[in-house]
Amino acid sequence: MPKQFLEAGKIVGTHGIRGDLKVQSWCDSPEVLCDFDTLYLDENTPVAVQRAQVHKNIVLMHLKGVDSPEAAEALRGRVLHIDRDDVELPEDLVFIQDILGFTVFDRRLGREIGRLHDVLTDNPAHDMYEVATPAGRLVYIPASKPFLQQIDMKAGIIYIESIEGLVE
Repeated sequence: MPKQFLEAGKIVGTHGIRGDLKVQSWCDSPEVLCDFDTLYLDENTPVAVQRAQVHKNIVLMHLKGVDSPEAAEALRGRVLHIDRDDVELPEDLVFIQDILGFTVFDRRLGREIGRLHDVLTDNPAHDMYEVATPAGRLVYIPASKPFLQQIDMKAGIIYIESIEGLVE
């Protein structure tokens, strides 16, 4: 069952004298984190976002009740979560956290090639799937057409079609 609360960023520092936080976004872009009115320190601890803006790829954020540098410093290192019910994903997108560990099946080879270990999102062209093979190697598959064919969320399988030399 997918997690209800998804890790969205980490508080990495403070900013100024009013208790503002520096947040490293783990979303597709830092701007995504600015769209939420409520974030969560854990599933039982919602925090109200009073303002948020992107500055040099970091989100500067002010949370209700965090009004001093000391209060902000006490949150350093905490992970901020979003409630999946607060997000409307387009039909062709999935949460990365939901597919980690999925079996990766290569239709060209007709066999499983490994398990999804990570999704690298810092590639300028497209995301890359990092697949751990049974032999312990890491294989990198572009997470785009024509390589990415289908993600079967119910079966936990990602279907790809590699080209010669990509997996072997």
